[in-house]
Amino acid sequence: MTLLNHALRAGRSSPPDAAAAPTVMVAGGGGALGSAVLEALLAGRRFAHVKVLATRALTVAMNGLETVVVEGFDDDAGEPVGVPLADIAVIVFDRERHANGRELAFVRPQPHELPALARWLHAQGVKRLVVVLPHTPAGLPDALKRGLANLDEHAAAALGFEHLVFVRSAQKPGSARAEQWLQRLADGVLAQLQMMVASTNQPVRATKVAQFVCELAAQLPASDAGTRVAPPELVWQAAQMRDAAALVRAWLARSELPPLTAPRRRM
Repeated sequence: MTLLNHALRAGRSSPPDAAAAPTVMVAGGGGALGSAVLEALLAGRRFAHVKVLATRALTVAMNGLETVVVEGFDDDAGEPVGVPLADIAVIVFDRERHANGRELAFVRPQPHELPALARWLHAQGVKRLVVVLPHTPAGLPDALKRGLANLDEHAAAALGFEHLVFVRSAQKPGSARAEQWLQRLADGVLAQLQMMVASTNQPVRATKVAQFVCELAAQLPASDAGTRVAPPELVWQAAQMRDAAALVRAWLARSELPPLTAPRRRM
C-alpha cells in the first residue's frame, strides 16, 4: 500500500484528539516533495489538523486537511488573529511541477520570500518552523543551488521561534579514499555504472524524506528549544531506515547517532 493510500484511508477515519495533538501547516505543498510531505502528515495521524497555504479556495474531501488562502506575506498581512494559525509550520522549497492544475493553487514559496514568510508565520502565532530543501541536490532551483542566503536564515532565526530547523538536501556521507588501488578502481567503476550501485547509494526518494520531516515535526515540541540544522548526511541516513523515529529522537536530544558511513561497495 502506497503512502497516498494510507493518507486517503486516514482521511476517512476519525481525527486524533484535537486537545492533545498539534496543528501543522505546509507552505509549498504542490511540488513533488511538498505533496509527499502533505501525504506523510495526513497518513501519520499525529496532528489534529493539517493545513496547506493556497492562493485560492480548494475543495478537500479528507478529514483533517484544511486550506488557508493567502494573497501575500507583507508585514501588514501578519497581524495576530488571537488563535494561532498553527503550532508548527513546514516550508518546502521545491521545483515547480505541472502534474495537474490543482497544484497551481498551492502557494509555492520562493527562496527570497523566506524572511517575509517566516515573519508572517510568527505573527500568526506559529512557534515552530521547519524549512525543507529539495530532497536531492539536482532538484534545487537555481536560487538554492548555493543554499539559502545566510542573512535570510539569520533573519528567520532572529524572529524568536521556539524551534527552528533547516533540513538540508539529502546526500550520502563522503567515504574515505581507499588505500588499495584495486578498491579505488572498483569504487570508480561502480560510480559510473549506476545500475550496479546498491540502493543505499542511489538518490533518496521524496517519500522517505517526507517521512523524516513528518517525524521531525511530531517530535519537535518535546525537544529543547533552539535553532538546528539537519545536515545532508542525517537526512540521507534517515532515508535508508524503515522507521526514523529513533534517529530523530537521538538527534533532537543531541545524543550519539549510529555511524553515518555506508558499507564499502564490492565488485
